Amino acid sequence: MVLLLLRYAARQVRRAAAPIAEKHHCWRRIEKCCGNAPPSRSSSSVIIDNPSSSSIARSFASSSSSSDDDHSQHNSPPPPDEILSSFANLDHRRASLTGFPEAVFGQGKTPSQIHAILDSMAENVNGLLLDDDGKDEEGDVDDIVSSTSSSASAAIIATRVDRDAYNAVIALGPLKHGTMTYHDTARIISVRATQTALETNDDATNIDNDDDESSANDNNHRRRRRKQSVVVACAGTTDLPVAEEAALTLSLSGIPVTRVYDCGVAGLHRIVSALPKLRHPDVGCVIVCAGMDGALPSVVGGLVDVPVVAVPTSVGY
Repeated sequence: MVLLLLRYAARQVRRAAAPIAEKHHCWRRIEKCCGNAPPSRSSSSVIIDNPSSSSIARSFASSSSSSDDDHSQHNSPPPPDEILSSFANLDHRRASLTGFPEAVFGQGKTPSQIHAILDSMAENVNGLLLDDDGKDEEGDVDDIVSSTSSSASAAIIATRVDRDAYNAVIALGPLKHGTMTYHDTARIISVRATQTALETNDDATNIDNDDDESSANDNNHRRRRRKQSVVVACAGTTDLPVAEEAALTLSLSGIPVTRVYDCGVAGLHRIVSALPKLRHPDVGCVIVCAGMDGALPSVVGGLVDVPVVAVPTSVGY
């Protein structure tokens, strides 16, 4: 029984070794015909002397280099619009829908994000101004509203940007479509679009000095073109950053602003002396910035007949 098992095992070994022997025999025949030795098991390449095989190798090398070029092109930086869309979806129609533009809240954003957003907004404003080029203003109430809306559409601001963040933004280089200005107290970056500056220069060189109108018509024209203004008041000097943020935002949006600062209730004579400004007929709203006690907005609310917006500044005792 053991002998039968041994014979069966030997037969299986011979069957397994037969393909290897046949392969070795084939390589021996190739060696005799071509003079090439069979490759070793550890070799990973075959030497080819055939001309057609060499051309195949050259074709493979060229295709490899072209794939490397495609890979380098794929690794090139994406266009600015694609970079911007990866972190922001700007609402360029905000001013036409609500009468007030979209503002950039700079706190928490990286300098490169602020730079890209402001440049895109300036590019949009340039396009709007070019589309509106050639339209005349008649001076009536509808045109006043239209003018205010146009000014709001051209306002580009980034709020809550400290000096270090602004320095990092300008280190990235100037904007392609506008010019940046930093306002320290308000911590605001304002941008003047390139087309806005060009139109301002054109208006300055095309001033009409027609003296034929009567003084009565001039007064009527001024009365019709008069815009309502906003008074921004603050209780103390420590409230200035918040007050200036509100005042500058309104001013850049084309709304006239009157500032009344350091008029807290600790000295009531100061707010009383500011009553002519608070009660001016052009005033349509009063913004009052005060500390945590909130006393000044209540006092102002009892002195004027226009809406009062109370803004706490989280500063106080």
